[in-house]
Amino acid sequence: MAHTETNVSSTGNVCLYFLAIFLPPVAVLMKRGLLADFWINLCLTILGWIPGMIHAWWIISQHETTHIKTA
Repeated sequence: MAHTETNVSSTGNVCLYFLAIFLPPVAVLMKRGLLADFWINLCLTILGWIPGMIHAWWIISQHETTHIKTA
């Protein structure tokens, strides 16, 4: 039987999604650190809360880290 990997949202990511609703830059900071993603999100949030939130959700979804190997 072949092994496959499935991406799964961990509990930490679910918490980050909720945090991104209220404080988008903090969620991105926790997910990616002080990289360009954080500074882009900070600028987007200053320009408008909704663009910052959408960007934060996108960053969290693009950088899923939990993998489950199934047989």
